[in-house]
Order: sequence, then structure tokens, then C-alpha cells
Amino acid sequence: MAEDYPDPPTDPPSLSAAALQAKLDTGESVRLLDVRDRDEYEQWRIRGEAVTATQLPFMKFLQAKVTGEVDDVVAEVAGAGPITVVCGRGEASAFVAGLLTEHGVEAQNLSDGMEGWARLYEAREIPCDAATVLQYRRPSSGCLGYMIVSDGSAAVVDPLRAFTDRYVADAADRDASVTRAIDTHVHADHISGVRRLAEETGAEPILSERAVARGVDDVSALADDEPLQLGSATLEPRPLPGHTTGMTGFTIGDVLLAGDSVFLDSVARPDLEAGTDGARDLARDLHRTLADRLAALPDETRVAPGHYSESTVPADDGTFTAPLGTLRDRLPGFAMDREAFVEYVCDDIPPRPANFERVIAVNLGTETADDDTAFDLELGPNNCAAAPSDVV
Repeated sequence: MAEDYPDPPTDPPSLSAAALQAKLDTGESVRLLDVRDRDEYEQWRIRGEAVTATQLPFMKFLQAKVTGEVDDVVAEVAGAGPITVVCGRGEASAFVAGLLTEHGVEAQNLSDGMEGWARLYEAREIPCDAATVLQYRRPSSGCLGYMIVSDGSAAVVDPLRAFTDRYVADAADRDASVTRAIDTHVHADHISGVRRLAEETGAEPILSERAVARGVDDVSALADDEPLQLGSATLEPRPLPGHTTGMTGFTIGDVLLAGDSVFLDSVARPDLEAGTDGARDLARDLHRTLADRLAALPDETRVAPGHYSESTVPADDGTFTAPLGTLRDRLPGFAMDREAFVEYVCDDIPPRPANFERVIAVNLGTETADDDTAFDLELGPNNCAAAPSDVV
């Protein structure tokens, strides 16, 4: 049941999630005041190198209004400049932003709160010599997905169910229809949109044979040596196991859609499929992926990963891509001894994604979730990398 919040004493200015992300993209300093409870804030919040954030609960501002101590509470907010107030749905934060405005503080409300932040989905085109390739990003979780368009046909790789309508509309804008929906692996951090796209567009739902072997029975199984024709373009499957047994990337021209095998500032974690006991074997397979399987691709190959973190620096064109040669020089695994790499990856694995077991079950098809439940299950940060970038 939704809570009822008092109306703001003054109607405050609002800031959309897209406008906030634009500020973060340009490196503009952002001063945030999060009025959710501490546990909600600690679990998932807006981050960035230019962000100065303070958590103070909503009730503290209600009390301050009654006691006349609003200015004292404002003094606890770190940083300088306008304050953007954040809550779950933009209601409690609207009250606080209005209260601050009434007291002469320059403040604005993040419209729709963290829920609106989670619904932000942006796209940029990746230069490609074989087809039109769009990179989608969800800043709230760091998820990256892709659409490839060629001669009236579109394939969506790693779609999110919550954004099914967006893919259909973007394909139509390019005079194309979605004919294939592909997952690079069985995801643990978001609900796949492969089945929904198949239902709504008639697109063929596709996973690799190795991923299907985990028990998925309602998708097409793609062999490792089976290219996919899309208009005049060809998607070549690239087996890249290590994060999961079924992890498969795709090359389209000079672009590698790498899924969750290698990122721009880290490598994949190996424990989400087989648990801690099986992580070391998958880490060895991940080492073979980096040192051997990717060896066939030239340094100029443009790597487009499945996730990014708040510290990831995009390319000059704004996409989260980098030349494979740069990653070979930057990341562990490409040159490390295998067992040293296994120790590196398995020594300090970060917390697992929230609700990952339920998310995996939904993506396998062994459980179901309605749209609201699915949206709630995937809220939270990206935890698919083996280590933060500052230790890479």
C-alpha cells in the first residue's frame, strides 16, 4: 500500500532522470539529498565521480518543520550548490524539496524518484562497418543491450523485458521489424526480454546450445558455429564461457558484442551459475576465453560489453566501447598465468546481485513473474564484474 505524503509547502522545481544523467555525463557536480531510509540507500543509490550524496531520512525533515530547525538539518547536507532531493517515487522528496525552497534553499525534486531513475533507458549508435548497431544503457543498473538493424530486419541482443516496447518502436523508426531476440547467456541481474519480444513481434528467441542445456526449453538453440543472417549482415557467434557455461558473444563486422565476458574495466565473475564451489573451474574457462578464444580477433575489434560501472569511462563518441587491443593491455587474464588469474578472480568476489536466484529461475523459465514483480526483482546495482576497476 502506497504511503500518503503531505503536499509540499512550496511547489519545487523538478529534475527528470534524463536531465540528471545528462549532468553526470558532462561531469557537472551534482549534490544529492536522499531521504529514503538508510538500508534502502545503502542497497542502491545514484553514484558517480561528480556526485556528492547525503542520506537523511524523510522523518527528520518532518520533525524539523515542526521544530523550526530546517536550517540546521540543511547544514548536514554535504557539498555546495543546488540540492537535488531523491526518494523512492518522487513524493517524499517533493515535500522535502518544497520545504527547502520555502526556506530559501535552491532545491529541486528528482521527478518519479528512484523508480523513474530505473526506467531511464538511453541509446547511442556504435560505428560499425556492417550494419546499424545501437547500444542501450540503463544507468540505474549499468545494463547494456544492443539492436542490430540491416535491410529491414532487426535483432535485439540482451533485451530487458521492461523495455520491450522501446525496441519495437526503435526498430520501426528505422523501417525495420524485430525478427530475432537473443540472449548472450542466462542473466542473473535482470529479467530477459527475449520471450516477451517473441510473443509481441513473432521474433525468434535464441540462446546458445550450452545455455539451453541448463534447462531452457522454449527458445531456439544456437550452435557455436551457426552464423545468423540478418538482412545483408551476419552475426557470428563467439563462445566466451567463464561467467556462465553458455556465455556467447557475437561479432558483427568489426564490433564484438561481448556480453558478460569482458568489460571495459574488469572481467566477469565466475560464481553465479555454479556457486562458490564451481567458481574456480569457470574461472579457468574464463582465462581460456581471454587468453585463447579472443586471440583470433584483431586488436582493432571494438568491444561492446554487457555492463558498465559508474567509474567506467566511455569512448569519445559516448558509447561504452573500447578496442580489444586496449583491453588486452589494461585487464588481467590476457597475459596472466592461469592459476594466478583464478586466484585473482576468486579471491574477493563482490556481493551477488539482489534476488539473483529468482531472476535466474525466471530467465530459465522455471518460475514466472508479472511485470511489476519483474521490475522490482531487478532493481539495484550491477554486480556482474569480478572486481571493481580500482583493483584492475
